Amino acid sequence: MNSAVSSRVPCDLDGYETPVHIVGRLHGSMTIELVWFKRDLRVHDHQALVDASNSEKDVVCIFLVEPERLAQPDCDPIHVEWELDCARALERELKVLGGSLDIRHEDALTALEAIHSGHGISTVRSHEEIGTEWSFERDKRVKTWCSENGVEWVEYPTNGVIRGLTDRDKWKYSRDRRMRLELLEPPEELNGPVLGTEVPTLESLGIVSRGLVHRPEPGQSAAWETLKSFLDERGEPYRWSMSGPSQAIVHCSRLSPYLSVGCISMRRVVQETSARMRELRELRSGGEEIGGWLKSLSSFQSRLAWHCHFMQKLENEPTLDNVAQNPLIDRNLARELDGERFAAWAEGRTGWPFFDACMRSLIATGWINFRMRAMLMSAASYNLWLPWRDVGLHLARMFLDYEPGIHWSQVGMQSGTTGINSVRAYSVTKQGRDHDAEGDFIRSWVPELSEVPKEYIHEPWKMPEPLQGKLGCVIGSDYPFPIVDEASTRKEGVRMTYAARRGEGTREASKRVYEKHGSRRRPSRRRKREKPDSKQTKLF
Repeated sequence: MNSAVSSRVPCDLDGYETPVHIVGRLHGSMTIELVWFKRDLRVHDHQALVDASNSEKDVVCIFLVEPERLAQPDCDPIHVEWELDCARALERELKVLGGSLDIRHEDALTALEAIHSGHGISTVRSHEEIGTEWSFERDKRVKTWCSENGVEWVEYPTNGVIRGLTDRDKWKYSRDRRMRLELLEPPEELNGPVLGTEVPTLESLGIVSRGLVHRPEPGQSAAWETLKSFLDERGEPYRWSMSGPSQAIVHCSRLSPYLSVGCISMRRVVQETSARMRELRELRSGGEEIGGWLKSLSSFQSRLAWHCHFMQKLENEPTLDNVAQNPLIDRNLARELDGERFAAWAEGRTGWPFFDACMRSLIATGWINFRMRAMLMSAASYNLWLPWRDVGLHLARMFLDYEPGIHWSQVGMQSGTTGINSVRAYSVTKQGRDHDAEGDFIRSWVPELSEVPKEYIHEPWKMPEPLQGKLGCVIGSDYPFPIVDEASTRKEGVRMTYAARRGEGTREASKRVYEKHGSRRRPSRRRKREKPDSKQTKLF
């Protein structure tokens, strides 16, 4: 995942980045090419698969459900279920090409050893994985195994993340260039042995999923259909609808679960969006009314770039799930886990109606829009003063579309532990009034409040007691009083966060964070290095 694992060589502007053969040596007696699918469960725009098919060797494709990964604190059964379903969809796509997918419940080294012993591996091909420290350490073990067994391991770039990046000055240029490269068609034909190992199930793994409602259809074809419906039908109000949870369900792209497991490549999403924008401009030049489409899709393109930007942070610093970007600020904050507060927050029992509706919706569906994710994190950090890692792990398990790079970067930003971002503490009541003025979203997810009238739906504790009794919604009994005073705790949380940023050494540490992770179009020497990168938060 890091430059310690592999390195990249420069590429021509008009060609693909050439992957470096990072370990091993070719061995004439070896007979197969192994394609290791990680977070790239598709056959289109898959360079590892194409190169393996062009090798004139038999090709074996594998997907691993790794026991060690299942034990990680950020892993939830909904992730495993989703990945298995998408892997089975990939298996069907590979069959059409004449290939197969071996889905195994094994750690990487055990699987590699078994396949190597039975068939002989000349080359392992995979996309780079932008994961947490666990996957980074696993990849180092795989590198060692390949080197010891004379197996070549070729890793390919993925998304807009640049491996071996020394600073952010040239990142945007490199990312944009990669997004313009030609999309790859799948191989015409695959040949190779069918290994026939038993496909794991949730039951055989001994895990139970919480059973999401409105769960998306898995696989590459579903990802394409979702993108098409967004670009052709759902996306026009995107720019104005993304912030409200009810509107976002319909008008956001809803691609995030597919991107998280690679059912569709980021390059395809970028290029299909650009093609649609060109089509819209032609329609406009021909005199047709196109409404707000161009503004919305332009905004969407910006967010696709930020998607890659945040993943780059984890690539450069794979410990973001364990160590705050600015540990000095984190130490000064001295947040402690209060079990009762944490449980109320995690279960949607805070007594703040809009917050509780958002959290319960997330638990039930595995998805909530970005602004509400920020609000959930903000309430935990500033109102309830909960530690960022405990909060971040809970949310990671709740998100079907959990993408470690984006998630942990955002946890750092929204908890105020980076030192380079503006402190953004959301008023949950104001967010409710702004994005659910009538209270319909609240009533749909907090049935205790289903009969509460509009004038009290955001602050039901202000209802006269006789009305509470009449409606069967007694505050403190049927629905809780607010866990803390929302306005005063938020104000105090912000004050304490800014105080933590003024501690000894924190300013210098924040400068180092900005040099490593701050977004910029120009080299940092041309601008004030100490200036907080507040624009990031505004774009989301």
